[in-house]
Parts: sequence; C-alpha cells; structure tokens
Amino acid sequence: MPESHPDEDLPVHGAPPARAPGRTVARAFVASLKLTDFRNYAGLALALDPRSVVLTGQNGAGKTNLLEAVSFLSPGRGIRRAALEDVARKDGAGGWAVAAALCNASGEVELGTGLALGPEGPERARRLRVNHAPARATEALLEHVRVLWLTPAMDGLFTGPAAERRRFLDRAVLAIDREHGSRVNAFERAMRGRNKLLSEGAASGAWLDAIEREMAELGTAIAAARREWVGLAAALMSSAPASPFPAAEVALAGSIEDLLAGRSAAEAEDAYRRDLGSARARDAAAGRTLAGPHLSDLRVRHAPKQMPAESCSTGEQKALLVGLVLVQAELAARLTGETPVLLLDEIAAHLDAVRRAALFDLLDALDAQAFMTGTDAAAFAALAGRALMLTVSDGRVEPA
Repeated sequence: MPESHPDEDLPVHGAPPARAPGRTVARAFVASLKLTDFRNYAGLALALDPRSVVLTGQNGAGKTNLLEAVSFLSPGRGIRRAALEDVARKDGAGGWAVAAALCNASGEVELGTGLALGPEGPERARRLRVNHAPARATEALLEHVRVLWLTPAMDGLFTGPAAERRRFLDRAVLAIDREHGSRVNAFERAMRGRNKLLSEGAASGAWLDAIEREMAELGTAIAAARREWVGLAAALMSSAPASPFPAAEVALAGSIEDLLAGRSAAEAEDAYRRDLGSARARDAAAGRTLAGPHLSDLRVRHAPKQMPAESCSTGEQKALLVGLVLVQAELAARLTGETPVLLLDEIAAHLDAVRRAALFDLLDALDAQAFMTGTDAAAFAALAGRALMLTVSDGRVEPA
C-alpha cells in the first residue's frame, strides 16, 4: 500500500493545491544522462540541472529516444514498451546502456541500466546498477525516483481497450506503492498456471486450491491498491477550480472491486477464492480466467460536463489526460515526499496557447522536473529562462 497516508489537504485539480504546512517535498531530478548505443545515439553525455528540459527538433531526430532513455530509470519496458533488443542502435553490437546521476532527498545516486552482451549475443533481461553495485530487480529503482509519462500513443486511452487504462492506472499506483508491480506480475504468473492446469483437464484439486489461494490474495491486494489510488485521486479532484484542464471523475469497474465494496479485504479475498473454485468448469471451457483484477477497468468522466471521457472531443480528452497525469504527479509527491520526473512527449501538439501556458504554470507549481518534446520551438517560448532549452538533430543535442 502507499508509503504514507496524508489524510489532510487533498482537494484540487487543475492548479495543484498548496501542500500541507510543514510537509517537505524534495525535488528529484536527473542531473546528468549518458547513453551508449541507445536507439540513434552511439554515445551521448548531457549535463542537466533542476530545471525542466525542452527538446525540440524535426520528427525522427531522436527527441522521443531521449525520453525513452529516462523512462528506463523505472521498472518495465519504457514509454514505448519495446522489446529490449530493439532499443539497441542498429549499427551497434546489440547491447545498450543508460546511465544517470539523480539528485533526490537523500543526495545524489548513480543509476545505470541496459542490455549486456553475453557469449551468444544480447542477454534477455536488462541489468541494473545502483551506485555502481548490481541490483537484483528493477523495482529497486523506485527507491530513488518515480517516472511518469504522457505520450501521443496514450491519446486513445479513453476509447481504447481496458488493458491500456489498467496499465495507466497501475503505473500511477506504482509511483506510490513500489510492491504493486511485483504483485501484478505474480498474479499473472499464477493465473497462467491455473489456466494451464484447467486446460489439461486432469489437474489435481490440491494444486488448483493452492494456486487459487495465491490468486485470491494477490488479486485482492491489487484491487485494494487501485481502489485506494482512485479514492485519493477523486479526493484531490473533487473541489477542482475552473481550469483549462477539467476535473475528472474516476471509478473502477470489475468483479473483484464489487467484492471489496462493503467488505473487508479478508472477506473479499475469501469470496474471490470461492468464486475461482466454483468457476473452474466455466473457465476451462473459456480457456481463460473470467473474473479478477486482470479484467478491471478505469472509468473516467468529464466532471463539469458529466460526460463519459470516451464521448468527449479529442481536445477535451487530451485535456482530461493531461489533468490526470498532473494528479498522478501530485499524489506521488505527497505520498512519497519526492517529486516524480515527468516525460511529456509532443505535449504542445494538441494544446492551444491558453492550455500550453496553463500547463507550464502547473508544472512550475508542482516543482517537478519535466522533459518535454516538440517540433516547434516557438510553442515553448513562454518557458525561456524557466527550462533548459535543447535542440535535437540526428543523434546530436545542443543548446537551443
């Protein structure tokens, strides 16, 4: 569950609210970034500072590649969800590396990750080093920095499949609960094991009982963590002032969420375990598990218009999405005591001048380092002096 539980001062959306008096939130930022054989960068070394970073240049210059490199400072496969071997530079040996110096509440930490070369080529899993010492799991990165992002691929979040909204929600939860990703992965492994046993037809009841107990425990914890984040986000947005980024109403829909409504977590876990046991024949016929957190959905409404997000215009959906990412960032800062690093790819493309100016002011209020990309440097003119301006061109990065 979240690392801390501030119950006071949660309302607001649009302009992030003033944080509770006496509550210290440290600014975490990437102080330097080094790439080796990463996408179109044979080698790159960038010295940064606490300010946000604006990267402008033509399409295909490598702007998003830099954001992807920063996204590998968090668990998972980065903003593109690419196969690790596909990240390596085409003319390189097959491996790649990202190294960063990060400043946070504890001081400075050196983070490194990448795909190493073995005797038979690139390894399957990426390696991780913290202060030059090997770390066993990428979840260790969450002890030092949280990275949140918004990319053009997410513009269809509200109209696309529920799996995309679950992924969006789980990354938000992961920013405040470092064990959430491990629970999701463990649940999926257990579910695949159950599905396999059911497909074999002669599965031992004892084996299924054990797997279903594990699924019930993990599934209930996953759903409870998601429900907690949704509740905190709803509280943060409930008293939203008028803003170019309208307040959203968020809710979860799913069978396990229904079990948690009005029950304790222990009661919901028992009920889910019984449901899994009684649904074996149905799930065997379907070839998959038909109830659980893997099928839950995040429902979003445009609060001022009381309209489902999927029915809103493209511009309204973009504004809602930006607002939700800002809420993710604010909750992460409040509950962990450190600001996250934000990656905002092509952020100015579908925002008018009023919304762009409002976004820049909101980022200042969040006090978080944001990496922003765009093809039109003029769209970021209002950030002159407030952000580090860089121009990207064919694997080179220079001051704008």
